Amino acid sequence: MIHHRHSSGPVVWAAIIAVTCLLLLVFQKLLFLVVPFLLALILYYILYPVTQAFVYRGMTRDGAAAATIAAFLALLVAGGFLAVPWVMLHAVDWQASVVAYLDGGLNLLERSLRALEARVGMLADARFAATAMAKLQSSSGNVAEHMEPIAMGIAAWTPSLLLAPFLAFFFLKDGRRFKRFLAKAVPNAFFEKTLYLLHEVDHTLRAYFIGLMKLTLLDTATLAAGLWLLGFPGALALGFICAVLAWIPYVGSILGGLLVVLVAATDFPDAPRMAYWAIALFTFARLLDDFVYMPLTVGKSLHMHPLVTVLMIFAGGAVAGISGLMLVLPVLGVVMVSGDTIGRVVTDARLMARHRHARALRRRQASADLVV
Repeated sequence: MIHHRHSSGPVVWAAIIAVTCLLLLVFQKLLFLVVPFLLALILYYILYPVTQAFVYRGMTRDGAAAATIAAFLALLVAGGFLAVPWVMLHAVDWQASVVAYLDGGLNLLERSLRALEARVGMLADARFAATAMAKLQSSSGNVAEHMEPIAMGIAAWTPSLLLAPFLAFFFLKDGRRFKRFLAKAVPNAFFEKTLYLLHEVDHTLRAYFIGLMKLTLLDTATLAAGLWLLGFPGALALGFICAVLAWIPYVGSILGGLLVVLVAATDFPDAPRMAYWAIALFTFARLLDDFVYMPLTVGKSLHMHPLVTVLMIFAGGAVAGISGLMLVLPVLGVVMVSGDTIGRVVTDARLMARHRHARALRRRQASADLVV
């Protein structure tokens, strides 16, 4: 007998988009749990091969998960003891650097506006440069006043982020048990589809996060190489920061480009062309990322049409702001796999007939020994 494969129709896709937007709204309200959960997933996919190596050496699953997390926490604590004194030593210098970079960016902007005024008489008559710089300087204010809320926010988020290793341990330890628990909760007729759904969700999330890590490495290498050729100090660190900021679609890229321009304007005050070279480099890196790196890494993992990806990114930003921009692609990937599988189940006449027949058999068996 031939079984026809049903593709997702407009009704299924409408449900996928609606559920994705609804989940983004819910996740926006529960960010203190969603963020550590996502970090735990990333840790799970990174540490899973280590756990498997311990299992292959004869350890139990529980022991392998405990050994993996213990080793990770030991490395984390050791790194913290080494990093905290260094951070405290350079904290004041970093604050002074932030002030210097902001001043350098403002000076570059003022020079650019003055040059524009010299070419456009109407702007000069309106004193456009002076008015714009006065508003920017009044809105920027004291940097210390802006740094304090950021530090308080980081301190408030720290206890929530500590949940990530805890959750990752149980993902490594009980992941397979949880899958079996879910599989037992569905009727027997849908058992194979449920196993397929769990496998595809796991594969989608794994491919997305691993692809995101690969994308970050490629972006870091590209930007660091370009900045090093231009003569920027700390090219590797600057490239890595811009690559991490790019996790936020569009907004992160703008922030990364602004950061590069600020560094260029401050470190090369007598060479304003360096800022324009930095903009050209960042634009080239973004184009390379969108058309080469992204399809080879993240895009390849989700199997989404580019139009759907772009539209859902805008929809995620409109529904849930910055958190929606960051979460929309993995959430859409999982909902897309789930919706596609459920749509195939509902539209599979043979499968639904098996389910109805099994229910009828259970009812007759339950009432077989009853006296009418």
